Amino acid sequence: MENLEELYNAILEGRMDAAQNITENALQKDINPQLLIDDHMIPAMDEAGRRFEAGEYFIPEMMLAARAMKAALNLIRPVLLREGAQYVGTVVIGTVKGDLHDIGKNLVAAMLEGSGFEVKDLGVDVAPEKFVDTVKETGAGIIAMSALLTTTMPSMKLTVDVLKQDGLRDKVKVMVGGAPLSPRYAEEFGADGYSENAAAAVNLARKLVTA
Repeated sequence: MENLEELYNAILEGRMDAAQNITENALQKDINPQLLIDDHMIPAMDEAGRRFEAGEYFIPEMMLAARAMKAALNLIRPVLLREGAQYVGTVVIGTVKGDLHDIGKNLVAAMLEGSGFEVKDLGVDVAPEKFVDTVKETGAGIIAMSALLTTTMPSMKLTVDVLKQDGLRDKVKVMVGGAPLSPRYAEEFGADGYSENAAAAVNLARKLVTA
């Protein structure tokens, strides 16, 4: 029997190859893929997030853990789709127009995927219209925007404005994050929530999708 506790350890320690091998072996033995996510992958990322918040982990460790988790998730996702499993929800994520920073955004995207969300990552320098058009195409319930430059933060408000113009604001939750942001700015922009790090972003998304 595959030692599934090692999947938890492999992700927490950022050992991508080990995470892939353990996941592949478990799937070959018909172990429930949702069990892998719920009992081992999400707890590993939750612990990584806790360590990050406590100053025990830093960006490199978090990125390695997220990479290991995503590698395992890439093996699981096709199985879940075949079995008709339901994801928690769909999130459209991107770094706003004029901003090319993506480390934090990539980490949030990876952790959201590991928590059961389907993520549409639009990359960097994303215009407000692109966020909204992707919501229309996918039916996503959440837009997650990141900014590292104060000069690009107003693009977040513009995205909320476009949602309103298109009659979608009541159907889509908006969450924002990034170094220059704060709860006060999020409120000014008309967002539904602010997160200061990736772990907090996942918790916020979980709350918003059930709100």
